[in-house]
Amino acid sequence: MTDAASTLANLAEGRLDARDLMARTLDRIEASDLNAVVSLRNRDDLITEAANPRPGPLSGLPMAVKDLVETAGLRTTYGHPAFADHVPATDGPTAAALRAAGAILIGKTNTPEFGLGSHTFNTVHGTTRNPWDRARSAGGSSGGAGAALAARILHLADGSDMMGSLRNPAAWNNVFGLRPTVGLLPQPAAGDPILHPLATDGPMARTPDDLELLLSVLAPDYRPEGPRAARIGWLGDWGGAYPLEDGIAALCEAALDGRADPLAPPFSAEALWESWTTLRSFAVWQKMKPLWSDAFAAQSKEALRWEVARGQAVTLDDLTRASAIRADWARRFAALPVDVVALPAAQCFPFPAEWVHPKEIAGQAMDSYHRWMEIVVPASLIGVPAVCVPVGFRDGLPMGVQLIGKRGRDSDLLHLARTLHETTRWADRAPPEV
Repeated sequence: MTDAASTLANLAEGRLDARDLMARTLDRIEASDLNAVVSLRNRDDLITEAANPRPGPLSGLPMAVKDLVETAGLRTTYGHPAFADHVPATDGPTAAALRAAGAILIGKTNTPEFGLGSHTFNTVHGTTRNPWDRARSAGGSSGGAGAALAARILHLADGSDMMGSLRNPAAWNNVFGLRPTVGLLPQPAAGDPILHPLATDGPMARTPDDLELLLSVLAPDYRPEGPRAARIGWLGDWGGAYPLEDGIAALCEAALDGRADPLAPPFSAEALWESWTTLRSFAVWQKMKPLWSDAFAAQSKEALRWEVARGQAVTLDDLTRASAIRADWARRFAALPVDVVALPAAQCFPFPAEWVHPKEIAGQAMDSYHRWMEIVVPASLIGVPAVCVPVGFRDGLPMGVQLIGKRGRDSDLLHLARTLHETTRWADRAPPEV
């Protein structure tokens, strides 16, 4: 499969028929055992739609939208059994942007229940498998998107990132994922437009150029800028605060190829975790409050019940302290003597698909369902951009490095991702069965 930019050029210039592209895409989905694309629309309807695609930068390109994104007329389950038959009447901002750009929405990409946990499984659609090893997790919460890209089922995929959900599955599937600066993508009309949300939608792709293409569709205000020199600080395991499986740090450092200088931990990792878990649990509870009941809780997985219980217990003093920590970290990050900081995108390689989550990493016990992804918190907490770049493999399993930039400097990260990709070409490698 060619990259998205080449495929779109072939469609625009008549060298490729959108109906043929649609048929081949559906054939790949039907032949796949990954469970990456779910709620697939009727084949005849899709080929009919492909006969006269809407004009735009993605005209005629088949796309599946993450199952947390509302899609008009297309089942959206959030991975929760209470929504197994839910069909929204309107599109969310991401789906609306894709349709307006001419993409043809064929179905959804699988996600864990309400996006909680970096392992894509739920009771509605089941478990998504990693194309590099089907016995392993594809990551999450954009695991269906990452697996579909790696398996060459899709050219582009949207995702969302609260706690690494664009970065972890990108690392585990050997693709690129960008968590944009919070606010760059249009937000839903409801809710407080000023209060910093913890999550944002964003693009995933197999090349940095495709990543920027999709970003430009999802974020109309994005303006690419010319490359400029970036000073990179390597934070590794944050001075020992983040346990890493063997081989991860070495792969990341090798891919950086001397471009980064060691950087001392600039902030207390435990303070970041305290702030993050308080704000995250409170945000989850506020989102779930209109739905919550004993019956709904009984259908929900343990992670959601745990977050809701913690969120219900959050006090005003807790929120004030968490917000103060976040503000201190934002000021400290803005003042760092580097433009970009680099950390591994995950603390372990893809784990067995039957697990719920790892119980320990490098001999250190994990005390929650998400502690094993703590390394993504520094970017998520303050809403700065972060991109995952593939860095290679250990025993056939992929890994990535996350490059975290200053607020609004998404373009800098894409240029840096492009530079690393041109040097290593890890992302050109396809899974053995593709």
